[in-house]
Amino acid sequence: MTLRSVIRGSGSALPARAVSNAELATQIDTTDEWIVERTGIRNRYIAGEGETTATLATEAAQKALEAAGIAAADIDLIVLGTCSPDQTFPATATLVQHALGCRPGGIAFDVAAVCSGFLYGLATADALLRTGAAKRALVIGAETMSRLLDWEDRTTCVLFGDGAGAVVLEAVEVDAGDPRAPGILETRLHADGGQRDLLYMDGGPSTTGTVGKVRMKGREVFRHAVVNLASVLEEVLDAAGQTASDVDWVVPHQANARILDATARKLGLPPEKVVITVDRHANTSAASVPLAFDTAVRDGRIKPGDLVMFEAMGGGFTWGASLVRV
Repeated sequence: MTLRSVIRGSGSALPARAVSNAELATQIDTTDEWIVERTGIRNRYIAGEGETTATLATEAAQKALEAAGIAAADIDLIVLGTCSPDQTFPATATLVQHALGCRPGGIAFDVAAVCSGFLYGLATADALLRTGAAKRALVIGAETMSRLLDWEDRTTCVLFGDGAGAVVLEAVEVDAGDPRAPGILETRLHADGGQRDLLYMDGGPSTTGTVGKVRMKGREVFRHAVVNLASVLEEVLDAAGQTASDVDWVVPHQANARILDATARKLGLPPEKVVITVDRHANTSAASVPLAFDTAVRDGRIKPGDLVMFEAMGGGFTWGASLVRV
């Protein structure tokens, strides 16, 4: 027997306001055709008054708890991936902890790995659960990217949206010899700060005293993303003793439809195995993987027993992948 972190339930949340490409085209110099051709994005959700990273995260977490049949009082760890926290401090995870009604005294903190934030959070929670530091965890990715955008830069502002996704993890003893035993099987994470100038915020508390805006060199990011993601996916499959044909679903970071297509081709993955929501939600940074996962669970595509690969790459660069039997 071995201790594994098992996904018990998932949830997601979106702001009330949906913004189509056609609506954006009335405000900035762009067209629906230009956006779709380059990104595959047709729609995104934009947070309005009273909607913050914490409120979206709380809603997603509540839905995940309901799906898991677990009370907030039984959660002793919250890890929240975000690059758009409500405040510099305290951590947005602590705001969610309080809003949910979790018992005071549990562990709650944020992870800043941009679009890889959920995967970094998943790996961190998994490690803490397997050491016995906690029994049940909420891992959340939540963002209000719209508040970090330069709305006069059409090369970046059309790419992003707001949202949140969450999963409930529980430490469970499983039969390690059973190939169908659930839980997180393998995770690999990486970073390369030498590429920081390709995707970054041009502000910060310690440098400019401002939040800044998102800046990106899209062509270079695309090239790195395809290479890095294909490499880490192969790394995780090798470590788990699996092949691409064993994977039932790939749930990738929803950055750009062209990146998703190129990565799948590089690994020989059929497109029908890739969960794609970028057309509906755009790039929601750390929220995109759990948001896409919850979408596919709730529409019936992902079922208990499926072998699912999560993968993401974000500014830093940071990137990683995780193989999970759900």
